[in-house]
Amino acid sequence: MTGHRTGLWLVGARGSVGTTAALGLAALAQGHATAEGCVTAAPPFAGLGLPAWDDLVVGGHDVSDVSLTKHAEALVDAGMVPAPLLAATAHTLDAADAEIRPGHRGLLAPGESQADVARRLAADITGFADRHDLARVVVVDVSSTEPIAEHVPEHDDPDALLAALEESDRVVLPPSAVTAWAALLAGAPYAGFTPSAGMGLPALQALARDRGVPVAGQDGKTGQTWLRTVLAPAFTDRGLRVLSWAGTNLLGGGDGATLADPEAVRSKLASKTRGLRDLTGSEVTPLHIDHVPDLGDVKVAWDHVHARGFLGSRITLQTTWSAHDSMLAAPMVLDLARLLALAHAAGVAGVVPELGYFFKDPWGSDRHAAADQADQLVRWAVRLGAA
Repeated sequence: MTGHRTGLWLVGARGSVGTTAALGLAALAQGHATAEGCVTAAPPFAGLGLPAWDDLVVGGHDVSDVSLTKHAEALVDAGMVPAPLLAATAHTLDAADAEIRPGHRGLLAPGESQADVARRLAADITGFADRHDLARVVVVDVSSTEPIAEHVPEHDDPDALLAALEESDRVVLPPSAVTAWAALLAGAPYAGFTPSAGMGLPALQALARDRGVPVAGQDGKTGQTWLRTVLAPAFTDRGLRVLSWAGTNLLGGGDGATLADPEAVRSKLASKTRGLRDLTGSEVTPLHIDHVPDLGDVKVAWDHVHARGFLGSRITLQTTWSAHDSMLAAPMVLDLARLLALAHAAGVAGVVPELGYFFKDPWGSDRHAAADQADQLVRWAVRLGAA
């Protein structure tokens, strides 16, 4: 049993995903909404000792000074959030916004080290826990995607990495990895919901294991990739050979603007196609992402599947997926907070491969088929809940 209040610390808290998660959590806790889209609201997870919705308290880091309520107003104007729901939860959003602290932009002050930055960020997390008498804080990174060029660490060895981080004015890690190290310093479970480096570095994952902190990632599997991991195993199970699987994403909003950068989009494309190639055995999986500003938070995804069947016959499947991307991501963020709290309470340390269900490129697991991942997740949660 977790049995106590749990913090949900969002890196990138004032973005669309963070705002939607905070508003959605308030709506669930106050009884203004039901938990459609939340995996942990399903019957198998009942009675396992997960934190209740009203046990979760939101805080976070961000480099933006646009408040949660102001961002939520923009989501209302875009037709994503009902105006009455914002009116009912605005006071809770204001309270959460008061717990958001300045994030790390990647720059160092003269004489400052990345270790100094990590200690400052960690103090924000532990201070939040103390103010709200929290049993634990779960950190979820929902910030903008970093360019892949920043993902290469200088050290994989934990001791060498920590020594390098103490050197003043030296940038060793990208900002996402500094915030991941801060989570470890704070003893906080961590989920990497973006394709940025974060806790994906081997040295940090080793430190998570040594420090008794459960971590999971990487890159939330919200829409198109989830559908692919549902459909692709069906072709294999039916004995059909996939010849090619092409896809297109159209998206606006902050994510669309970020991924318009060719360097930033490379990591997203890699995480979206890696699992599909493993499931189909096909190397022909072209995918591209286009920024269409007028779509706002709506994501449109097209797929064209070409397969070969009996006696060389050809089969074509086409799908179209359209949804508010933040509405897909936010319930998964809440699920991860509850499940990582359960793992932490049970003494789980290091990478948690059973949480791979939530990610495009799961750490510690080569499973990508959604049904297999869902079964593994439920078995793992039930086992922990019974311990």
